[in-house]
Amino acid sequence: MTWITARRRHPLARYAVLLLALAVFGIGYTAFAQFTRPADAALAAGKLDDVAEGKSLFQAHCSSCHGLNAEGTQTGPTLVGVGAAAVDFQVSSGRMPMAQPGPQAPRKPTAPWVNDETTRQLAAYVQSLGGGPQIPGNEQVDPKLGNMAKGGELFRANCIQCHNFVGAGGALTQGKHAPDLNQASDRQIYEAMITGPQAMPVFNDTTITPEEKRDMIAYITGVREQKDPGGFGLGRIGPVTEGLVVWVVGISIMALAAIWITAKKRQKS
Repeated sequence: MTWITARRRHPLARYAVLLLALAVFGIGYTAFAQFTRPADAALAAGKLDDVAEGKSLFQAHCSSCHGLNAEGTQTGPTLVGVGAAAVDFQVSSGRMPMAQPGPQAPRKPTAPWVNDETTRQLAAYVQSLGGGPQIPGNEQVDPKLGNMAKGGELFRANCIQCHNFVGAGGALTQGKHAPDLNQASDRQIYEAMITGPQAMPVFNDTTITPEEKRDMIAYITGVREQKDPGGFGLGRIGPVTEGLVVWVVGISIMALAAIWITAKKRQKS
């Protein structure tokens, strides 16, 4: 003890203690890494398998428009940096592969080769090219965990200009349109907000937080179940269709009534 006490004030003592601490930490970390390596290796192998399979799928079904390395062509944009969420949205909704070039890719039945596994693999490959938004988890898109009233406020503030107050969709310029949201899944709604497909802007987490996105999903899915107390929904597009129906039906009834009255008067005369 006297020997240690005599040397603890030595100028190099602090460095010796620091080196000893680093050695202990390094040995402990190495032991822990060796213990967990089998699980990590299996996970990495699974991801590499998905990327390899996804590359094969991409080259077979997507490269004609987006290029062999997703660098983009004259008919399709680059996919570097768009992320797995964009792939999952476009492919799972049938928008991609696109049937023919146009101002906007419409929703349609998915291609025969598309399923949950192939979509995941294709998304993994595109994600490996340059990162980007990831596919959201089940908890992030669960409408049961959202606040429908708050979601309605956010939806009316950010979305009704294009999608209508109940998500029925609407026309845009240059042949584009805001799609009907009644067919979109919870995950597709979230993915559309973070990737901004077609003419839609991107609502990142600084603009609308993940919790607020979940609130909006709760509102969008909730209004689907609402009944129309006034009778026919008429597409739930709003006063335009209601006014058109009233005008057409009302004018038709008045015209028929005028013809009937005129015919009656002629018969009496």
